[in-house]
Amino acid sequence: MIQLVVSVLLYFVIFFGIAFILNMLLRKTWLMAFIYPIIVVMIVDDISTAEYIKHPGEAFSEAATRLMNVTPVDIVILSAGFAGTIVSGIVIKVLRKSGYQMF
Repeated sequence: MIQLVVSVLLYFVIFFGIAFILNMLLRKTWLMAFIYPIIVVMIVDDISTAEYIKHPGEAFSEAATRLMNVTPVDIVILSAGFAGTIVSGIVIKVLRKSGYQMF
C-alpha cells in the first residue's frame, strides 16, 4: 500500500514538473495534457517505437492488448500523472493571470 502512495505522489510531481517546464518554455498551457496519452502508451506497451513503423498491424494490436490488461493500481498511478499535468496547466493560467511572465 505504501508503494501505491509513493508511486501516485511521484507520478503527480514528475508530470507536474515536466508539464510546468514545457508550459513555461513553449507557452502552450495544455500541450502536455494532449501528449500524456502518448506517453502512457509508451510506458505500458513495452514495444520499440521502430516496431510501429516496421510492423504497424502487430504493434498496434499488441499495444491495444497491453492497454486492456492494465491493472486498477496502474490506472490510479497513471491517472495521478495526468492529474499533475492538468494541475500544472491550471497553475500556469493562474500565474499568467496574476501577471507572472516566464521569459
